[in-house]
Amino acid sequence: MSKKINVAGYAKLAKLWDDRRDEALLYHQKYYVDKYKGSNKYELAGVYVDITGNREIAKRPEMLRLLYECRCGKVECIAVQTKGYLAADTREFCYLFKMLRGFGNGVDVVTEDKYYHIDTIRNEENQLQELAKMAEKYISLNPDDFREWHTAIMRAIR
Repeated sequence: MSKKINVAGYAKLAKLWDDRRDEALLYHQKYYVDKYKGSNKYELAGVYVDITGNREIAKRPEMLRLLYECRCGKVECIAVQTKGYLAADTREFCYLFKMLRGFGNGVDVVTEDKYYHIDTIRNEENQLQELAKMAEKYISLNPDDFREWHTAIMRAIR
């Protein structure tokens, strides 16, 4: 039997969930526990939920905690219901993807989007390589901005 992949569930919820924080946290915890219970492929490493109005990754405490766990090798895959939970725009998605691929053997991403879902583990149609190329091309437009972003994130997760 091969080693299971340590997967973490992540959700970024709007600030309006603040009044129902406990309910939202419980829902997402149960969702990911149920999703990976009995899996032969995945072991749930944790569930991370940000409830915030902040779009930027650097201002989301649970995402920063998750990135720390990824950097330390405790999380090998991030699962999200939608890619919108990962990053609010193309810039941060490309920057985040590049950073995740630089941790250890590379942290994978799996989304459940109905259309255009991401699954870098199954890697249908060379999705991993194509996303990596996209991130590299995007970063090449402004490498200084990426370095500044990357430095700020790495400082925040130390």
